Amino acid sequence: MHLRTLQSLLLVVCAVSAQALFAAPKPEAAAGVAVTVTPEMTGAGIVSSGEKLPALPAVTGNRKNPVASWGKPLPYPILIADRRNNRLIEVGPNKKILWEFPSPSLKLYRGNEDVNFSLDGKQLAVSEEDNFDVHIVDIETKAIVWTYGVPDTRGKGAGLLNYPDDAHLLADGQFLTADIRNCRVLIIDPKTSKITTQWGTPGKCTHKPPSELAHPNGATPLDNGDILVTEIRDAQLTRMTREGRVVWTHKVPGLHYPSDAFPTVDGKQIVVADFWKPGKVVIFDPQTKKITWEYFVKEGDKMLDHSSIARELPDTGDILVVDDLNDRVMVIDRVTKEIIWQYGKKGVKGHKLGLLNYPDGVDIDVFRDWRNAK
Repeated sequence: MHLRTLQSLLLVVCAVSAQALFAAPKPEAAAGVAVTVTPEMTGAGIVSSGEKLPALPAVTGNRKNPVASWGKPLPYPILIADRRNNRLIEVGPNKKILWEFPSPSLKLYRGNEDVNFSLDGKQLAVSEEDNFDVHIVDIETKAIVWTYGVPDTRGKGAGLLNYPDDAHLLADGQFLTADIRNCRVLIIDPKTSKITTQWGTPGKCTHKPPSELAHPNGATPLDNGDILVTEIRDAQLTRMTREGRVVWTHKVPGLHYPSDAFPTVDGKQIVVADFWKPGKVVIFDPQTKKITWEYFVKEGDKMLDHSSIARELPDTGDILVVDDLNDRVMVIDRVTKEIIWQYGKKGVKGHKLGLLNYPDGVDIDVFRDWRNAK
């Protein structure tokens, strides 16, 4: 995702150049720099839907062999990072709340903006841009079991981050994140909290992968172990091996602000959202370097307002979209381009059943069969 504060949006409106907007941070002490916490950053505080939740089913599926599909319009429950409600929430295709993780402490856990399941479906990788930290959450115990970064403190020294975006647990248990304002992608070993891989160099924010990256806001693992990196400036996508060899790098045409690219289910193309107003979702073919599908509505209820993530759904092939500033997550029919499922009400913020407050991240629960959950 991205530099999503109101200040950055105002800068865009005022037509400040991209170079000024993404200027390299000033030198910082090794201990980091304390950040003033604003009311916007704390959002709604610690909140919960108040719904009675069903028992957690056992893990019986995985990404290659998912549990049984619910079919259209939404084939699987989805886990949402409900950013300004400071919670994670899982919602079923029937729009019932299945699982919820409210913030245990606004100091430690605030503004969760990306969330992804581990490969075994038992843990969650979470990033918090404006709290400057990342976490691992255990699903069964609802506990934070690991943290990297210092809350309310930005920096580039050991143990520090500066606007970390995207969060994934890799097959070997290591943690992948894109450290936007430090212009780097990191792989961190939770066992030691040591950085084992770094691509990009703080202060050098140009597109020269792997040594320099132009404000990466997405780092997504692919099935063969490669990493797909999304860079904000110049809308660059780069595929690299775990060793840092560039497989390909392409600029995606027609995007203002690419956000958290994901592969299609077959791994052949790339789905990427444009964090803009009006927003856009495209599917890009890296072989032909052409856009093969696009959703773009300039006004009205179907218009996207700073959509941060788009993913192809297993089973149906439809597109799941997080429409951040419209406070909703929705499914767009691949053929008709109609909105066929939606959770959240456009422009209505809240935390009770059916409402969200700046949703920002999403993953698909193919691990647990919730259909008969009670």
